[in-house]
Amino acid sequence: MRIRALFLVAVFAAGCTPVITQRGYLRDPVNEAALKQGKDTKTTVQSRLGYPSTQATFGGDTWYYISSTEKRVAFFEPRVTSRTILAVYFDKDGKVDALKHFGLKDGHVVNFETRETVTRGREMTFLQQLFNATPGVPLGGSDQQNPGGGGGSGPPGGG
Repeated sequence: MRIRALFLVAVFAAGCTPVITQRGYLRDPVNEAALKQGKDTKTTVQSRLGYPSTQATFGGDTWYYISSTEKRVAFFEPRVTSRTILAVYFDKDGKVDALKHFGLKDGHVVNFETRETVTRGREMTFLQQLFNATPGVPLGGSDQQNPGGGGGSGPPGGG
């Protein structure tokens, strides 16, 4: 009996072991330190660091290398434990103008993908949609008894 109890405790403890996940750019301090302002170009940056995680859309030519570490315990939502961003700024000639490092302390956590699409209107569960669907009838139903609309049943006298 004791062995079973110890086994169950071990199984429950293993289920609560945190899972650490590294996402995005893997930092390479040697190659980052080798980048020189005014000398390196986009081609040399890409050959040393690889493709950027994202690029600036507005306000200048900047590449961002984003690295994130998440910790998940059992069935709970993952929690971001660290995030570093290397921003490589380029001048108008395409040469490195500046390098800056950012972390969680420099801003707030941004969820890049929530895997949820916001929908407008009535929200129905899967079962409601399943039971509401009638074969051969489009969603929202159709008014076969009164195709002309108007709410009347025709002229009096049946003509």
